[in-house]
Amino acid sequence: MRYLPEPSFSHDAIRKIGVLLVNLGTPDEPSAPAVRRYLKQFLSDPRVVEIPRIIWWMILNGIILNTRPKKSAAKYAKIWTRDGAPLLVHTRRLGQLLQGYLGEARKTAPLLVRVGMRYGNPSIPSAIAELKAQHCDRILVLPLYPQYAGSTTASSFEAVAQAISSYRNVPGLRTIRHYHDHPAYIGALANSVRTYWARHGKPDKLLMSFHGVPQFTLEQGDPYHCECQKTGRLLGEALGLTKEQYVISFQSLFGRAEWIKPYTEPTLKELAKKGAERVDVICPGFPVDCLETLEEIAIEGKATFLSAGGKDFNYIPCLNEDDMWVKALTNIALENLQGWIDETGDRALMQDDAMATMTRATTMGASQ
Repeated sequence: MRYLPEPSFSHDAIRKIGVLLVNLGTPDEPSAPAVRRYLKQFLSDPRVVEIPRIIWWMILNGIILNTRPKKSAAKYAKIWTRDGAPLLVHTRRLGQLLQGYLGEARKTAPLLVRVGMRYGNPSIPSAIAELKAQHCDRILVLPLYPQYAGSTTASSFEAVAQAISSYRNVPGLRTIRHYHDHPAYIGALANSVRTYWARHGKPDKLLMSFHGVPQFTLEQGDPYHCECQKTGRLLGEALGLTKEQYVISFQSLFGRAEWIKPYTEPTLKELAKKGAERVDVICPGFPVDCLETLEEIAIEGKATFLSAGGKDFNYIPCLNEDDMWVKALTNIALENLQGWIDETGDRALMQDDAMATMTRATTMGASQ
């Protein structure tokens, strides 16, 4: 096996710790060719579509990739910004803020944050290459999936493992499995809702819409459905809501198989028909806004509710770069960096130690 080349080595280099902020990804542009490339990578992942490969290959390449890209590109075009795809824009900003907050919290710890997408760019392998080039010998993987799912969290972990296996000198690795019930995450969600209601008043119902997954994944032991339910319950409790004041649903259905219920679109229709005049929707499974929140919920969901007789529909934005959320993410990262950052000390002492290492190495014949 041929390994990827290692970055230039020097005995006096200070070893750093990398934080890899992972998100799902987005097409490079809102065009049919770009969406086709993205969908091919995304839907070719056996963690995403668990259908026998030969059968799925024919469906994917014979039907889906010939019909869906143009339609999806039109949807992306509705939400595309001057700076690019909202998911990528917000994830990058979040990474920059996380870098700053971690630096303030641990001034002496050499921490570097990089963003990697499971599908599309910047890729997970490219982010790991950047971290290795900066002499990171340990990496914490922090996915922007609060609730664990095999199709998102596990798939991203596999991609990270595959990427680091391409190197001879493999970095130490830690992964954050989930934080669906972390008090700081729930607190940030609740604060965002309270802030919105302070400006706009309260609705008849709060709908918490999560991304859906096939029903059989729950039956096979995937904990995603349970973790979404717990997030919803904790958020409701933090807001002081009764069970009658909020609803949990699941969106983004794909294919003909049964997915976990209740579905978001029928739920919106039912709420309108039962007399709810105002519905507010929040998407707690998406830390940053993306196609599924801005187009599927804020545009399509609104049209669905109003056409069914509802009068007022409000989408509460994702946490994005909310200060309380960045602090929560910083706390989550620091909790999972314990032991690693505790080993680091003053930068001056670290530099002295690195120079001493260089001296010993050159004495033994090392060239650098």
